[in-house]
Amino acid sequence: MAKYTGAVCKLCRREGTKLFLKGDRCSTTKCSFETKSYAPGQHGQTSHRRLSNYGLQLREKQKIKRMYGILEKQFRRYFRKAVGEKGVTGTELMQILESRLDSVVYRIGFASSRAMARQLVRHRHFLVNGKIVDIPSYQCKAGDVIQVREPSKKLAIIHESMKRIHGDHDLPWLILDKAKMQGVFIQVPERDQMGVDVNEQLVVELYSK
Repeated sequence: MAKYTGAVCKLCRREGTKLFLKGDRCSTTKCSFETKSYAPGQHGQTSHRRLSNYGLQLREKQKIKRMYGILEKQFRRYFRKAVGEKGVTGTELMQILESRLDSVVYRIGFASSRAMARQLVRHRHFLVNGKIVDIPSYQCKAGDVIQVREPSKKLAIIHESMKRIHGDHDLPWLILDKAKMQGVFIQVPERDQMGVDVNEQLVVELYSK
């Protein structure tokens, strides 16, 4: 399976915003974006070109792809699927991305980043409705129960991630039972519930040309 293998901190710098690709590290002073918030490359500190409309659309698409860890071919497939839905295309696209199993695992709190969530899913650490699912792109449906497998409940990496959540879960479309180490995907989230600072309409405009 194709995947990006370069330095992820450069991706945040290229997009000019934190994409939280390294989990908790992104919230500390060790985050490269804090000390090098300019674009990477030889002319990163001196380049201040004003982007064209196409440039703005392209950067927004790249930002969303990198945030969710998706490459171009798969992203285009998601977009075509969103176009075929009855709702607003941009919102449908974001809902598809948020319904991916790796994103749900991350949002519930079993992983501190989507990259970590993808790795844990691929290594067969989770059950969906009682069955092992090792496909990060699996589309969760309303009512799906995601739980940590019994042999995996001792993993320190999962326990450390869950410590980030204090009290009740603050996402209305997810329920977390810390004691049982399981969560429920209640429903597909509304766009204003996602808390993702992107303009997906620019992506719709880009692909509609």
